[in-house]
Amino acid sequence: MPVNLAAPNPADLHPVPGVEIGIAMAGVRKANRRDLTVITLEPGAAVAGVFTQNRFCAAPVQLCQRHLEAGGEIRALLVNTGNANAGTGADGLVRARSTCAALAARLGVAPEQVLPFSTGVIMETLPNERIEAALPAALADRKAAAWDAAAEAIMTTDTVAKAASRRVTIGGVPVTVTGIAKGAGMIRPNMATMLGFVATDANVAPGALRALVREAADRSFNRITVDGDTSTNDSFVLIASRRAPHAEIAALDTPEGRALRQAVVAVAEQLAQAIVRDGEGATKFITVRVEGGRSEDECRRVAYAIAHSPLVKTAFFASDPNLGRILAAVGYAGIDDLDQGLIDLHLDDVHVATRGGRHPAYQEADGQRVMKQSEITVRVDLHRTEGAGRPQATVWTCDLSHDYVTINADYRS
Repeated sequence: MPVNLAAPNPADLHPVPGVEIGIAMAGVRKANRRDLTVITLEPGAAVAGVFTQNRFCAAPVQLCQRHLEAGGEIRALLVNTGNANAGTGADGLVRARSTCAALAARLGVAPEQVLPFSTGVIMETLPNERIEAALPAALADRKAAAWDAAAEAIMTTDTVAKAASRRVTIGGVPVTVTGIAKGAGMIRPNMATMLGFVATDANVAPGALRALVREAADRSFNRITVDGDTSTNDSFVLIASRRAPHAEIAALDTPEGRALRQAVVAVAEQLAQAIVRDGEGATKFITVRVEGGRSEDECRRVAYAIAHSPLVKTAFFASDPNLGRILAAVGYAGIDDLDQGLIDLHLDDVHVATRGGRHPAYQEADGQRVMKQSEITVRVDLHRTEGAGRPQATVWTCDLSHDYVTINADYRS
């Protein structure tokens, strides 16, 4: 069961003008499963994306990057679940291109104006003929208010659909930001999540949109880990239909740009945290905050060392306050001149360690009390800098349970 995460209420997901979504059953892996999503965009939309840094990236990732780099106007996104089309070589590229061409022909656009996305089992042949046969049904199903259905259609081992929405006023005009994501395992994004799509009707310039998608990813999906594995298919796409009647946002460092940035990052953070809350087998949601490093990157490295550690994660699952494991992770995070005699460790309101050793007032019963909670904050102060505005970084993770092993052992069954 996910940790304090409920399915989204469709009434809370605001349609984005200029964006329509259609869902269909293609039978990609299982029959009677809504596993194909088509998102169509009206002319004039801008699209930007960031993708996995895994060098064994999937065929659809390769095509998405090429289509975006070509600089043409993107008119549709095509998403299938059940099959990742990764580790499929040249044949995978041929099949991904075929799905783009089939959708493009039905929309009257060029294949390069379609972005393909796949998620599911790796190293299996994409049944592109089933996807192409289901396109008419998906196109006929299109409507603006279908974000909840799309969030369900892109799920794999997720147990709950993930969606979020915000409304903000820009230049006196109401603007919508709505997004969906999927992911529960193979989560150590090195750019974004396994699949994430956020759309807005804000009138934002393509250059500013590209900067915004990178910033949103870095502040959300690049701050989560479930199991430390970087997927072959990670993709995070930001769409601006540009239908809102306000002046174009050409830069993010303006009142209008800051308002849009705040809304997009808020949606991305909510989606990213939902992925951790629904981590495979997760029973606890853990915030790891590291401060007092000499740079944000240094703090982030320490936070990720803690969040990735199987020993730390299994201790949290067992509610076992074996907190020396956290200090050990701080020590191997890669800071060569780290002074362990300066480090403080807190577990929620409990001061566990000070000056690199056990705090005199710390009682194991206090640590166990916190570790039994479903939501826990780990705070480490490196004391390499002091004063206001010193660097800090936050990462979100979950525990590692018996169910994680079972889910992944049985995934292809």
